[in-house]
Amino acid sequence: MSQAIDTQGQPGGPTKKRFTLPSAYTILFALIVLAALATWFVPAGTYDLNKAGEPIPGTYHTVKSQPARILVDSLTAPINGLYGIEDSKGNINYYNSGTLFGAIDVALFILVIGGFLGITMKTGAIQGGIGLLVRRFEGRERWLIVLLMIVFAIGGTTYGMAEESLAFYALVITVMIAAGYDAMTGAAVVLLGCGIGVIGSTINPFATGIASGIAGIPLSDGLVGRIVILVVGIAIGIFFVLRYADRVKADPSRSVVFDLKADNEARFRSEGGPEQPTTMTGRQKVILAVFGLAFLLMMYGVIPWEDLGVPFPTLWWWFPEMTASFLLFSIIIGLIARMKETDLTATFIDGARDLLGVALIIGIARGVTVIMNNGQITDTVLHGAEVALGDVGEVAFSIVMYGLFLPLSFLIPSSSGLATVAMPIMAPLARFIGVNEKLVVTAYQSANGLMNLVIPTSAVVMGGLAIARVPYGRYLRWVWPLLIALTVVVVIVLAVSALM
Repeated sequence: MSQAIDTQGQPGGPTKKRFTLPSAYTILFALIVLAALATWFVPAGTYDLNKAGEPIPGTYHTVKSQPARILVDSLTAPINGLYGIEDSKGNINYYNSGTLFGAIDVALFILVIGGFLGITMKTGAIQGGIGLLVRRFEGRERWLIVLLMIVFAIGGTTYGMAEESLAFYALVITVMIAAGYDAMTGAAVVLLGCGIGVIGSTINPFATGIASGIAGIPLSDGLVGRIVILVVGIAIGIFFVLRYADRVKADPSRSVVFDLKADNEARFRSEGGPEQPTTMTGRQKVILAVFGLAFLLMMYGVIPWEDLGVPFPTLWWWFPEMTASFLLFSIIIGLIARMKETDLTATFIDGARDLLGVALIIGIARGVTVIMNNGQITDTVLHGAEVALGDVGEVAFSIVMYGLFLPLSFLIPSSSGLATVAMPIMAPLARFIGVNEKLVVTAYQSANGLMNLVIPTSAVVMGGLAIARVPYGRYLRWVWPLLIALTVVVVIVLAVSALM
């Protein structure tokens, strides 16, 4: 379904070479090299540490410079970052909080999550559930818009549903066109549903989980604020899409793709979307329930109930336990689906392969901090930020962080990569200023989720729009009011959370 986009954003026109940003891998490697170069020019320094291994504000002092070897250290930094081993100079890669720096636990967690999702998708339970929902609400598509956006938002907030959503565009667009809406409506249901869910990530392991782990806080910290962002954000998103859909149904000429109306109707009605089952088997329903249970158990396992005064047993889970849990649920779902051993393992490996790039990005991104730590310039950067932002207050600090993460998300669209690069600096900075690290995590994930709704380097945005035949420029002009509204919601939540 891919097609050429001309310079005016119209499908089917002649192609013209345009500047495109390099991949996240290239950008992160470039940052590693820049960090290595910086160790030659930025003064080395360090803070005194308390008994917990955390830096003590106001104790920064310069030390002897340890400049990196540009080529060798740049190449070995991602490896050292994954394993947390000594480098050639005897330096050990630590967080500023003093905990071991290795990221192999996070990378393995990502791969196991990939296998878990791969096995679940192979059973057809998720596709069947959404397909059944579409069929059941035939003739009541306005309610279908509401329910589908909620379903996709749940996928976004729990496991960062993104590329998986591309499988549903043709089906949803076909239904929306048949109901008298347009292709933009169908694309918006999927794209904005998943995207707003990611902005309000509650237990999304690829964003909230990694960022919380690096910040050294439980996944449950900041959960209330993120739930508010999710609920209010998806309510605004649904209102925005319904308002547009009603206008288009009343007056088709108000569609942003009105000039493509005849082509889109002929195309999607003839294709009819991918075949979806009209019913779900009992086995698929059980699988869908087990799939949801896996995330509920993860959420329960990481919440420190005894610290909250709740009389539930606290499991004190983190990445090793979460990884083992999803591995177990992968096997359980495979057994429920009656997969043969060879099919189960092959499907798991294929799913893990789909997220191998994410795991590699974590290692590469961690290499930036390795270079800065070993060159002893991380604390120098922290000291500069401490001096610059020390008196701004909690509310202003959290909003500044959100504003800073917006351009960083354009540069590094990968949620995992951005968390790995930024959190080792931003989280200690928050501690210095007396700001709860949960605000930094919320600011990061909300900004990254918002930017991933619009950046042209996003495969989900460009792929979904290509399927819907919605020119990118028209989408930007259409969606910007919603982006402003979501930004206002996030800023209010950050401000209120900082004051509490």
